[in-house]
Amino acid sequence: MSSSSPRPATQRRRLHPAAYLSAAATLLALVAAAFSRALGPRFPSPPDARRCRPDPDGSWSARVFLGDSPFALKPIEHWGISADAGAAWPVANPAVTCADVAQSGSPSSFVASPFLFLQGGGIYMFFETKNPVTSQGDIAAAVYMMPESSKNGDLRLYRALDFPLKWTLEKVLLEKPLVDSVIINFRGSYWLIGSDLSSYGAKQNGELSIWYSSSPLAPWNPHRHNTIGSMDNGSSFRNGGRPFVYDGDLYRIGKQSGGVSGHSIKVFRVEILTANEYKEIEVPFVFDKPRKGRNAWNGARSHHLDVQWLPSSQLWIGVMDGDRVSSNDSVHRLTIGYMFYGVTLLLVLLLGGLIGAIRCTIPLRWCVPHTEKRDDFFHSKQQFFLKYKLSSLFSSLNKLGSLLGGRINYRTWKGRVYVVLVILVLIFLTCLGTHCIYGGNGAEEPYPIKGRYSQFTLLTMTYDARLWNLKMFVEHYSKCASVREIVVIWNKGRPPVQNELKSAVPVRVRVEDKNTLNNRFNMDEKIKTRAVMELDDDIMMPCDDLERGFKVWREHPDRIVGYYPRLAEGTPLEYRNERYARQQGGYNMVLTGAAFMDHGLAFERYWSKKAEVGRKMVDSFFNCEDVLLNFLFANASSMSTVEYVKPAWAIDMSKFSGVAISRNTQAHYHVRSKCLAKFSEVYGNLTAKRLFSSRGDGWDV
Repeated sequence: MSSSSPRPATQRRRLHPAAYLSAAATLLALVAAAFSRALGPRFPSPPDARRCRPDPDGSWSARVFLGDSPFALKPIEHWGISADAGAAWPVANPAVTCADVAQSGSPSSFVASPFLFLQGGGIYMFFETKNPVTSQGDIAAAVYMMPESSKNGDLRLYRALDFPLKWTLEKVLLEKPLVDSVIINFRGSYWLIGSDLSSYGAKQNGELSIWYSSSPLAPWNPHRHNTIGSMDNGSSFRNGGRPFVYDGDLYRIGKQSGGVSGHSIKVFRVEILTANEYKEIEVPFVFDKPRKGRNAWNGARSHHLDVQWLPSSQLWIGVMDGDRVSSNDSVHRLTIGYMFYGVTLLLVLLLGGLIGAIRCTIPLRWCVPHTEKRDDFFHSKQQFFLKYKLSSLFSSLNKLGSLLGGRINYRTWKGRVYVVLVILVLIFLTCLGTHCIYGGNGAEEPYPIKGRYSQFTLLTMTYDARLWNLKMFVEHYSKCASVREIVVIWNKGRPPVQNELKSAVPVRVRVEDKNTLNNRFNMDEKIKTRAVMELDDDIMMPCDDLERGFKVWREHPDRIVGYYPRLAEGTPLEYRNERYARQQGGYNMVLTGAAFMDHGLAFERYWSKKAEVGRKMVDSFFNCEDVLLNFLFANASSMSTVEYVKPAWAIDMSKFSGVAISRNTQAHYHVRSKCLAKFSEVYGNLTAKRLFSSRGDGWDV
């Protein structure tokens, strides 16, 4: 009976290449799927937010401005214009987005290059919208129009048959591929200014050129110094809108070059405009620079402005487009993402070679065919030299593979540590690639209601020991798209100075005379929005959570909309936490330390004569101000007065700073139960329990 010889100690079982590659692919695919799921929205988006289609050219939208002059334009939200139909108090920019176009039944990727037309007391806005199906720009809404037709190699003039929807081609004005062209009537002549893309090297920015005529339909004569951009007068910016006349002077709007579209608007005063001469100089033209990054509708760039005088209101109105991302942002993210995937693949192959699962040997016959008649294969010395070099390279790679192959013994603890470290790197690279490809553009955009946007004021109450929290609070929330102003209610200690708080919006510190929780709801005539959000300075949550809560409040402006539900029930009433409320399936209170409300309605109720007893209890316990407000709302209505919005995540920063107000939860709840008993005697019961997942938007689960 023969026995098999034992396996040498140095010999170890080799992984099969197919098994190794399958295991690696499965692991990384699961990582990518899990990470992409985590990246996706945790809550469903409303229909308006799903109509825009991503596009490499950007996500342009249009904004409206008003001012006493074209050089003093302010965004429409600064004028306090309200619209009850869209629950917008005030109406805020952007005024037109691709969602508005898509709502009418036309697919749209962006809205850009807006301009205004005044007729019959009405204001019409025309704009370009890119159709993602046909990949062309469409015009959405004299009457003559001169849309860009540079791809046809000419410039065309259209006449309205049934304004503003039906148009017909009137005439081809020029056989030139002009872009950003405008026609103006100035001092008895018509002037056509545009950028010619036909000259060499002008594909991106064009060369500014001028033509003149006695009529838009008459022949056009070129300016003596065409192209104007080559003159030594700084006239190198393409048109960024129609010229306008102000105080008798002609101004041309240009856009600073920045890739496919301009990044900023410039204004030039035309000093000389004749058939033989042209001169312009740049004049100061300053818009408030967006500081909210990608959360701002124009955080990255703007490239078109149009201004018109409104005789009825004695104001100037302007429309400007803007984009929150740079050109080809989606392409760049895809490229970087696939680069990370490529590095991951190479690292998988390298790991396979190191543990001996993959052995890659390149046959040398691929480079030097085996034949006795070499002349039949190499017809020149250069070809032979190339084959020789490739053969040397492949030999070196084979030697390197032999040296690396099996260098790591994954059966030893040391080898397993190496393998685990490499796997962690693979997971990290896979997550980076997945984030670039599926993570979106990083913007936390606001949610419109009936096509309208609005803004709210953020209020937080704090004191000197919590300044560390406040600095992070202001820097983070000031970048949220719908936040107009942050009001800091300062209860105690030395208040911060402005340069201590880094903010993208105005910050106002309201110093109080007395340290009381009632200060949270003090009347404040300086608040410019109807909606306020009361938010404790130690709560950190994503801007998208604030935007979702703001949308729900705009749908229910007579209610308190908050993120922390509570349930008060029993005889006598007992204050219970969110876990208990979920076990019981509903809530009848929300904490006002993170809640939206109508500040006029809420603060007036809080400081009414009826609430005086409650305010004294708040001072006595230094607690329960939010419980009191819930009772006051419930006392004023037989319907539900609270709405809950589930945050994606929220962090209590007081745990890191050691300045939490309520450290003893049991004692805190006991005090609140006392408040419930007293308030129920004075103000009656709270409203009936509101069930979770009852609103239908999926945000109150």
